[in-house]
Amino acid sequence: MADYSKDITDLLLRFPEGLPLRKIVRHVYNVHNTFFDAISLEDVSRDVASYLQRRSKTPESPIEHAGTRGFYRLNPKSGESRQLMLQFKEQQEEYIEEQKDFPTEEPLDLFDDFF
Repeated sequence: MADYSKDITDLLLRFPEGLPLRKIVRHVYNVHNTFFDAISLEDVSRDVASYLQRRSKTPESPIEHAGTRGFYRLNPKSGESRQLMLQFKEQQEEYIEEQKDFPTEEPLDLFDDFF
């Protein structure tokens, strides 16, 4: 069983309202499946479903069912999830600040010097 926990957590951080299991499985499958290292969709589906079920058993779990059957999201009541959300927001803010530092100029054309 491969460890997909970081991929699942990163994905759920980007979608606080939650995602259906099939979309989570598809994302993890696309991230890990390469031309040279093919993995089975059934294996990924089994591993992701197992992980989500284990991590959403109690009310204090970092992942919870999002109301609809088969939907999962980060549990806002969990201390672990709140910490992850804060770290994610800080990373987003740093990224936005870095983007502000770059000048927004017109793109350079390769052929400007020729004419």
